[in-house]
Amino acid sequence: MANTKNIEESLKFFIVLSRAHRAFNDVVNKHISTFNLNPTEFAVLELLYHKGPQPLQQIGGKILLASGSITYVVDKLEQKGLLERRACPNDRRVTHAQITEKGQQLIQEIFPTHQEKIDEIVSVLTDEEKNLVTELLKKVGFHANDIMKGE
Repeated sequence: MANTKNIEESLKFFIVLSRAHRAFNDVVNKHISTFNLNPTEFAVLELLYHKGPQPLQQIGGKILLASGSITYVVDKLEQKGLLERRACPNDRRVTHAQITEKGQQLIQEIFPTHQEKIDEIVSVLTDEEKNLVTELLKKVGFHANDIMKGE
């Protein structure tokens, strides 16, 4: 059993990480909302823009969203004319989402300022600190995944 000081430090870490994550997301999500998109819609468009057409069944796993929510988000983006569904020519059971020209133009407009907003948030860190935090968070994340696999 971990000692009390270790437990307190772990809880403090969790709280600080959670608050930082929420504050970070709040700033980014507010920026995204100025383009009449919610964060999930932006994530889907960004995925399609950078990775090309994707099977609807795989989008959720790539942007960390429940598969049941993907249909709703894709419907909304399709209504806005930002993506379209395309049947897979090789497998009729599979439907791909593909970004439209209008969607590409929107992402090309948004993405540079999105990157700048993220850079603004983390500008309080040096490059060395960013690298250190990245490595430490990856270490914690991989360990959490290992714990999940073992349970």
